[in-house]
Amino acid sequence: MALRRGEKGILIAIAAVVLIYMAGRAYNVEEHPPSQDPGIPFYSTASHEVAVKATDIIRRENCRDCHTLWATTTLMQFVPSPPLDGIGSLHDEQWFYRYFSSKDPQSIIPSRLKKKYRMPSYADLPEHERRLLANYMASLKVKDWYLEEVKKKEYEKLTGHPMVDTGKDSSR
Repeated sequence: MALRRGEKGILIAIAAVVLIYMAGRAYNVEEHPPSQDPGIPFYSTASHEVAVKATDIIRRENCRDCHTLWATTTLMQFVPSPPLDGIGSLHDEQWFYRYFSSKDPQSIIPSRLKKKYRMPSYADLPEHERRLLANYMASLKVKDWYLEEVKKKEYEKLTGHPMVDTGKDSSR
């Protein structure tokens, strides 16, 4: 099979580009070892049963309309409320139960979001569902190296002000 005019030149150019690319990658691997990936910072301590039941409630109540959980977002995707990943490292189970039982969640965490995006009250959910959600939310942990960044972002997103480190534990 004979190559048409110009095809031989195109193949040589493609081969040259591939060789240059491979040589560049080999250089980068030798000269610049990759930085160690600290891994995914989020995890859950919930049992499988609690996770399944809580996820069913989260789905039924449309929590993911405003929150993300175990997901990434793109620049084109707007989620107005804080992600739930790692939120159990910020508050304990009692705090979540009190929050889900409040007729006015904004009395616990003031929000600068428009009313339609503010956390609704779940005080009318059956007590066992509020306790289940509280247990699950408290189980959503974040590794220590990532915790401070999560605290700052949650505070700024909800209040519109940068978090000032006072050295006190304000999570309870």
